[in-house]
Amino acid sequence: MTAAIDATEFAGKRVVVSGGTKGLGRATIERFLAGGAQVITAARSEGSALADAIFVRADLTTPEGAAALAEAALDRMGGIDIVAHVVGGSASPGGGFAALTDAHWLAELNLNLLAAVRLDRLLAPQMIDWGSGTIVHVTSIQAILPLPESTTAYAAAKAALRTYSKSLSKELGPKGVRVNAVSPGWIMTEAAGDFLERIRSATGGTIEDARQQVLDGLGGIPIGRAAEPHEVADLIAYLASERAAAIHGAEFIIDGGTVRTV
Repeated sequence: MTAAIDATEFAGKRVVVSGGTKGLGRATIERFLAGGAQVITAARSEGSALADAIFVRADLTTPEGAAALAEAALDRMGGIDIVAHVVGGSASPGGGFAALTDAHWLAELNLNLLAAVRLDRLLAPQMIDWGSGTIVHVTSIQAILPLPESTTAYAAAKAALRTYSKSLSKELGPKGVRVNAVSPGWIMTEAAGDFLERIRSATGGTIEDARQQVLDGLGGIPIGRAAEPHEVADLIAYLASERAAAIHGAEFIIDGGTVRTV
């Protein structure tokens, strides 16, 4: 049973959600809109962007794309209160480390690390000037539980994002800006399906074989299922809300118990 959402929780708040036209990004936008926020997002193609959110066509893996989103956010909303770094994923082939070229590595770093770094560099100064704001980075349990057959570059980029988020929290906390991280496990999104297809293509097996390979690599999911996008979006929204006003510099794992260490 889903709890009722307070339609005024984010009233008056201006939110940037990176990569918000599908999957977790879309769910995150829907959650903030349901709480009364004004939201802006960006992607390379408009796709099925939500009508109630401001959309900017931009490639966030590039400095120019980050600048376009930041400029639009500051100009069209007059400032930013919350940044949710949701954009991410992996397009690298399976086949282990030897299958990864420099181009694959650079693509993973640009998408999963530098997109957040660039946006923070452009948006955080305004939050510092105002003495308030919230930043949430979406990392991954792959940062501590990589799958060597298929996620080495992605996992390394997310591990770097995790470390960067912690360092940024130490710098911005005293200036009134809270910084936290959300670390999801397997999420049922369109990107998850694409990921399985790449593994299937590399191994020559079936989609079910690919799914089992991932589950075996993760060691299984104790609750028996992957997370739904809206469940992860709820956690992001909580950390961005006043309910979490004393939570800072933390990382919250949402993986159904996949990571078995303390």
